Amino acid sequence: MTDAPTPAPARDYRDTVFLPKTDFPMKAGLAAKEPAILERWAKLGLYDRLREQRLGRERFILHDGPPYANGDIHMGHAMNKVLKDIIVRSQSLMGKDAPYVPGWDCHGLPIEWKVEEAYRAKKLNKDDVPVDQFRAECRAYAEKWVDVQKAEFERLGVMGDWADPYLTMKYEAEAAIVGELLKFAESGQLYRGAKPVMWSPVEKTALAEAEVEYEDIVSTQIDVAFEIVEAPNAPELVGAHAVIWTTTPWTIPVNQALSYGPDIEYVLVADGDHRLLIADALIDSFFARTLPSRHPGGSRDPLIHDGDLGKVGPGVRRGDGEEGGTAILWRGKGSDLADATARHPMHALGGFFAKPRPFLPGSFVTTDAGTGLVHMSPDHGEDDFELCKQYGIDPVFAVDGAGMYRADWAWLGGQGSVINKKFVSAEGPICTDLREAGALLAASDDFKHSYPHSWRSKAKVIFRATPQWFIPMDRSETESPSRLREGLGEGLSNDASLSGTSPPPTPPASGRGADNGATLREIALDAIAATTWIPARAENRITSMVQGRPDWVISRQRAWGVPIALFVDRATGQYLNDPAVNARIVAAFREHGADAWYADGHQALLGPDYDLADYEVVKDILDVWFDSGCTHVFTVEARYGEGTRANLYLEGSDQHRGWFQSSLLESCGTRGRAPYDAVLTHGFALDGQGRKMSKSLGNVVDPLKIIGESGADILRMWVASTDYFDDVKIGKEVLATASDAYRKLRNTFRYMLGALDGFEESERVAVADMPELERYVLHRLDMIDTELRQAAEGYEFNRYTRLLTDFANEDLSAFFFDIRKDSLYCDAPGDIKRRSYRTVLDVLFHALVRYAAPVLCFTAEEVWQARFPSDEGSVHYLEWPLLPTVEVDGAKWHEIRALRERVTEAIEPLRREKTVRSSLEAEVGVPSMPLDAAGLTEAFIVAKVTEGDLSVTRTAFHKCGRCWRHLPEVQTDGELCNRCESVVGDA
Repeated sequence: MTDAPTPAPARDYRDTVFLPKTDFPMKAGLAAKEPAILERWAKLGLYDRLREQRLGRERFILHDGPPYANGDIHMGHAMNKVLKDIIVRSQSLMGKDAPYVPGWDCHGLPIEWKVEEAYRAKKLNKDDVPVDQFRAECRAYAEKWVDVQKAEFERLGVMGDWADPYLTMKYEAEAAIVGELLKFAESGQLYRGAKPVMWSPVEKTALAEAEVEYEDIVSTQIDVAFEIVEAPNAPELVGAHAVIWTTTPWTIPVNQALSYGPDIEYVLVADGDHRLLIADALIDSFFARTLPSRHPGGSRDPLIHDGDLGKVGPGVRRGDGEEGGTAILWRGKGSDLADATARHPMHALGGFFAKPRPFLPGSFVTTDAGTGLVHMSPDHGEDDFELCKQYGIDPVFAVDGAGMYRADWAWLGGQGSVINKKFVSAEGPICTDLREAGALLAASDDFKHSYPHSWRSKAKVIFRATPQWFIPMDRSETESPSRLREGLGEGLSNDASLSGTSPPPTPPASGRGADNGATLREIALDAIAATTWIPARAENRITSMVQGRPDWVISRQRAWGVPIALFVDRATGQYLNDPAVNARIVAAFREHGADAWYADGHQALLGPDYDLADYEVVKDILDVWFDSGCTHVFTVEARYGEGTRANLYLEGSDQHRGWFQSSLLESCGTRGRAPYDAVLTHGFALDGQGRKMSKSLGNVVDPLKIIGESGADILRMWVASTDYFDDVKIGKEVLATASDAYRKLRNTFRYMLGALDGFEESERVAVADMPELERYVLHRLDMIDTELRQAAEGYEFNRYTRLLTDFANEDLSAFFFDIRKDSLYCDAPGDIKRRSYRTVLDVLFHALVRYAAPVLCFTAEEVWQARFPSDEGSVHYLEWPLLPTVEVDGAKWHEIRALRERVTEAIEPLRREKTVRSSLEAEVGVPSMPLDAAGLTEAFIVAKVTEGDLSVTRTAFHKCGRCWRHLPEVQTDGELCNRCESVVGDA
């Protein structure tokens, strides 16, 4: 018996298959590659070349809000700057001239505080250092951090004019800032007055609302009795005690009045030796709060309420002469307290404390809490100040800048600080003295509430009336202020520059700011309505803030900033309003910076018409928010022409009370309009669990660490993928999702680069000659293009990125590329189907690399250079793709894709059972035939398609040894199908 002959081994046809070829790596290695790309851009002068290329085009200006030049960037910075860069690059892609000038806030408390910290570490006092030396150290500190942050922002891929950013401490900027201040002064929109402002005793300066954060604390609450000495409308109240409740015991030494609600019902309650005047609605809560203090260890009868006079009252029993009994002795309206007076618990000290305290009607008095009577300290409350001012009661300035009672104050003079918990506690000196005077009804250190703190020092702030400079919200430019020092009174009489009450001169109409008698508030509200707010709900937020905001406090009692360069007449209290003097001030600032104000040249600034001896030189500096509010002047208008305003401002939601508002008010006050056309607000970056990042929680996500490990494009992918109009999360899981989306998009580009290897224009096929699948994909691309452009124009990059990645993953990788890989690998190079596919791939490549460039700025450059290497070229020079408009039956292709999904699902069980190893081994029946059988076989990547009920069986066809398709012409596995035989033979 002879052995059977050994069959010849099947031929390996792999060398005849046209596999994609590319050197573009699957592994990104962004952390290593991106710095080299940045160096190339710098060498190329990418930003400047773009300005040259776009010269004369429609301009799009995103005006950068200035971060403080203080410390390394954090995730909020990174999110903000990346989003700005994506928008600027997308506008450039759409063919516009989109410059981006980054900037920094260089003045102000954050920088000054850091320099002071260095002094304190050396046990030095900042006040002992010459002001010019201290300011020079602040400038050097700011310069250092500008350079650090500049490099960090550039590493994020942010493209801009890094060679010439705007800095608020540049001389031309300081000159512009003081020039804007003087415009307000010339138009009468400036006054000095004493009003309660938020004051930091630690930093010894006024603070803006935007410099304050609120934290929960526990305070001391006290109930204090003021003896009524006069009550013309209710004589029964004389000798009784009006009870007030407060959580700021330190304001009692500055009390000047009591306030009542005219329509509130009050009752006089007898309780032992006390007759107490309290709002009827608050009797129950008052007794519940105070009985333990007034009757320690004792008990009272259960609280019973009977509203009739003479009957049993809340928490008491009928008097009837019974010892310890309590009764309602009087009932009346708050209006009955008109013209009544009480005496201060410390009246025995004489002087200020001996003056009677009038009862004043207050619309703000409610029965929500307390006693229904409110003690008034015009030094330390806005309502207090406004009400007392109506009745001629001025602040007394008893609490100094460090939170101490001034040394000559009769009660607790030289003591404090008023934010010290021990000082104001139930056992502290204030409560001890009130207790000894028999006026303290109750005191407890247990009141929980939210309280303002300085965001820099983290210390509690107080409301404190001090002489400050204000821009009025409700005074028109054509209206002469009643007096320069509105609200200044007792306590400042020793200061000649603040003692008078003469009004400032009424300036001539300047044409700036308010028009037709409109106030700054009215102009600002109109400007808000004329601005586009993104998201739309932001308009309500800033509208309510501007509607309710007080006058703008623009002065600070610090050294590092732009000085309020005004001269105040010592005799009249009026600030000098001379355009020639103002022009000399601006010129001096332009030449020497704001330091010119601290030199010995004030007489030269005044000129020959004025004697310096007659004038006070104002020493306050401007609020840093005024500085940043002027950036549109020395950045947008200075670079692009007077009257130019930004197309877009973009910052976090906290800037509705910060930069958005200060810019708005500055521009409305000097130009009568907003400095922007649109404002976009984004949320805050939170940790992966949705918590605010803090060092104490150990949950800070460092953008520099992410860049160093994964690359900036991963961070950029995350920013673009978030719903950034609200707060967003970032952590390992979130970044892993961004990394996965990035990897899929990168692999799409890698596939296209390989599939387009060697593509030449001679291969290109006209759209009309393409197979229907190619025309359908071009149709889909055209549809996506429209949506992408709409998303970019609406700054919806979450939608933009999702559209791009979904198209790449679902329309291309999972559908088009999957179907056409057979043609790419196995058709002859000159086959029209393969040429059509490669033509469409070329169109797709040019479109997708452009779409990706604003978001993945580094990767898009890498992809572009991989296909079109050039020392001079860049993907970022390109503009939005021009695509062919292709009409196809979209409904038909929707049905084809739906059928394809059903077929794939039906094949999967047979694959798991190993009945078939791939879809190429399956024959399927489908309920409808939107394409002919050959077209559906190709689309479904199966052996055969017939019409009928949905079904899947293993095919009997044999497998081609080259393309692996199962076809009827293949007689045995391994032989070639007709197509492959032709291609191999031709080769």
